[in-house]
Amino acid sequence: MAKTVLLSAGGTGGHLFPAQALAQELKQRGWVVHLATDPRAEKFISQFPADGVHIVKSATFTSKKPIPLLKTLSRLAAGYLSSRRLISKIKPNVAVGFGGYPTVPPLLAAVHKRIPSILHEQNAVIGRANRFLARKVNAVATGFELANIGAFDGAPVTVTGNPLRQIAHDAAQHPYVIPTEIGPFNLLGFGGSQGARYFSEVIPAALAMLEPELAYRIRLTLQARPEDAGMARASLSQCEIEARVEEFFPDLPGQIAASHLVICRSGASSVSEVALIGRPSILVPLPGALDDDQGANAKHLESVGGGTLIRQKDLTPDRLAMLLRSAMEEPSALAKQAENAKKAGKPDAAQRLAELVEAHV
Repeated sequence: MAKTVLLSAGGTGGHLFPAQALAQELKQRGWVVHLATDPRAEKFISQFPADGVHIVKSATFTSKKPIPLLKTLSRLAAGYLSSRRLISKIKPNVAVGFGGYPTVPPLLAAVHKRIPSILHEQNAVIGRANRFLARKVNAVATGFELANIGAFDGAPVTVTGNPLRQIAHDAAQHPYVIPTEIGPFNLLGFGGSQGARYFSEVIPAALAMLEPELAYRIRLTLQARPEDAGMARASLSQCEIEARVEEFFPDLPGQIAASHLVICRSGASSVSEVALIGRPSILVPLPGALDDDQGANAKHLESVGGGTLIRQKDLTPDRLAMLLRSAMEEPSALAKQAENAKKAGKPDAAQRLAELVEAHV
């Protein structure tokens, strides 16, 4: 009889993509896969290989005021009760959570019903929801070595890496092509829905500072929010940069593979895909994060010579222009960084996590 797994993930790409990769691996091993998530996951569900998708009520703690706090607790309680009913119905052999507060009700219900439970933390700093659950589950898997492992008092930790989508593995088959000193230079900038605005401002401003003999070589691919795309295109047209500005790239790993240099935020999926594909990068953590998880992710890649960590406050247009000049004039340094990034990638992360899951059944 086929074994059943209940995967639980917040409805964003950062949480759902590693869950999707594990689902694909477990399906290949003959498992039945169910997904518990929240309504934000709607645009990703068509690609998710689940036998059943279940929307579970949840909420994030955003206020300590009595009324908002009561509403949050009420939604979490409703999600917990519906998760218990779901578990009684599908009878999973194991439950795996991928972070975000929507993970809490299903994982807590699984723990209380004595279902073997595993957490996967994508970042190098464990998030608040996972920190709460880590003391209750049987095992914790991580995408990177935890930067705060000394203060960690949860279940045993195994570094599996971050499972990535098949399109990322396909893109990783393309070797890095070293740019020539006179040929086109492919530059990619992206920041996700929260972090893209800054890049829409600083990258065009930096490119405007380049000497004409460098600027004409640039082939820019830039992700911009809908409200910023027009501004970015206008700025780039003034400095006559060949550019493609889009709100969303469904084939982002392919864009990474086609690049000579990537400028991006350092979310777990972004850092893991850049490493798997093996491309040099300038990593700019999203400022203001409570635990600086993106900073810890970027430090991981920088520590092996696979990327350059620069804080947003330090990445002025002038400094970025200087970095681009250096990159374009020293292609051998880019090639070395690409090589180091590739060595840091974990192409077997989904298999490692699947083996951990099977070991707890």
